[in-house]
Amino acid sequence: MRTATLGPAQRADALARMAERELDVLVVGAGVVGAGTVLDAATRGLRTGIVEARDWASGTSSRSSKLIHGGLRYLEMLDFALVREALKEGLLLERLAPHLVRPVPFLYPLRHKGWERAYAGSGVALYDAMSVSSGHGRGLPVHRHLSRRRALRVAPALRKDALVGALQYYDAQMDDARYVTTLVRTAAVYGAHCANRARVVGFLREGERVVGARVQDVEGGREYEVRARQVVNATGVWTDDTQALIAERGQFHVRASKGVHLVVPKDRINSTTGLILRTEKSVLFVIPWGRHWIVGTTDTDWDLDKAHPAASSADIDYLLEHVNSVLAVPLTRDDVEGVYAGLRPLLAGESDATSKLSREHTVAHPVPGLVVVAGGKYTTYRVMAKDAVDEAVHGLDQRVADCVTEDVPLVGAEGYRALWNGRAGIAARSGLHVVRVEHLLNRYGSMVDELLDLIAADPSLGEPLGGADDYLRAEVVYAASHEGARHLDDVMTRRTRISIETFDRGTRSARECAELMAPVLGWDEQQIEKEVEHYEKRVQAERESQRQPDDQTADAARLGAPDIVPL
Repeated sequence: MRTATLGPAQRADALARMAERELDVLVVGAGVVGAGTVLDAATRGLRTGIVEARDWASGTSSRSSKLIHGGLRYLEMLDFALVREALKEGLLLERLAPHLVRPVPFLYPLRHKGWERAYAGSGVALYDAMSVSSGHGRGLPVHRHLSRRRALRVAPALRKDALVGALQYYDAQMDDARYVTTLVRTAAVYGAHCANRARVVGFLREGERVVGARVQDVEGGREYEVRARQVVNATGVWTDDTQALIAERGQFHVRASKGVHLVVPKDRINSTTGLILRTEKSVLFVIPWGRHWIVGTTDTDWDLDKAHPAASSADIDYLLEHVNSVLAVPLTRDDVEGVYAGLRPLLAGESDATSKLSREHTVAHPVPGLVVVAGGKYTTYRVMAKDAVDEAVHGLDQRVADCVTEDVPLVGAEGYRALWNGRAGIAARSGLHVVRVEHLLNRYGSMVDELLDLIAADPSLGEPLGGADDYLRAEVVYAASHEGARHLDDVMTRRTRISIETFDRGTRSARECAELMAPVLGWDEQQIEKEVEHYEKRVQAERESQRQPDDQTADAARLGAPDIVPL
């Protein structure tokens, strides 16, 4: 399958083309829902564009728990519709994105004899049964019951007195930001015009009707009028702010809930499986993540800066306290490599407790020409996108094909399994170690040839990055030339995860990355210095925020590092 390049030239062309001719659908916001929406619309044959004020997935969709799951916790709330909807998305692992989504096992320690095994076991059994009845399955093993001895063999890190037995079940995992970038690239293959760093500053109106948007190129400053027969507001926690541009809040309110995660090295927790622990408010996950673990999450109201939600010292203490309640060797702050915070877009008005708010989504048509989609969860992005496009189609005076995304693999998916089977041969031909080839296949799938071509042209790109040797130098160049990375921060935090996977938060790798990006993006030495300085200030501000006692002081500290402004 052909792929799409989202480099500087393609971005400029996309903005120009969107301004030249009226679109059928313009999507505002490139988180997972917006990216899914533009792919859905493009694969129905509609003339489609998407604009994003910052980077692909720069908000909630790069700061999740990185799980594709059926929402086992929602089963306890008796939200069977949401669970069934999520379980159907096992097709992401099986068909749509096998190169990006993979199984991950979880252990649920049982603390009480008798009743808890029956109670929790029946819930997980129902989970598996609903998965099968969804018609797709999840491509995952079914759950199993473990004795305490067997559970401790699987997870030696657990305290012996922390469990009387356990259940093990499977969900799936992905790199959330990479998944969104791949969605956007897939949409571009089907003709969508895609531009990041392009902010909607106002809507075009004809009477009551919305007929497009005024879009500012954040990089160059130029403003474009992009006309569209339907505009879809898919801006997540910014939904109310976007609606305010037309003095129209809409029919619902989106409330932000902050979720904080810690990243620790793999050797700090001796286990072959992830963990799911019950807390007094929600659940806590310990999630395998390459050579690391992700520990999360919190669930607290947030009404401060949406662009850079800050993790406080209290958030970190909360997570450490709860995970240490079951670990034989407790984690300390010195074990924490990375910290990140994201905001869940919750539909308000249903409960005072954010963990009880509905994760189901809503689609509305508040004024002619404007569709709003909000709420939901990462796993069900494809359903949300379908519903948003179906609503937009009502406003188009033409017959439009039904949704086909259930049968549209993402770029990199086709041929992935065959390439995986032949990875030893790829390693021999490329001169890379087979572990490096596996790493590339699990990030780029069949697009791996594009990276291997870069390395063949410049063998130095086949070397690992200094200070972040999980990644090759070629991946930084590719991020700028093919994946729409415009700034150093885009590469360090979303195209790679260096910012949370190293104890120095990526400061040792920053200059090398900036120098690799420079030729692709036309940076001179002054811009390189500016990018590195900005990134170092961001890391410093985040570290300072994580020393603060509460949200207000943490937010003030994080805002000490403003967003970068191009020269």
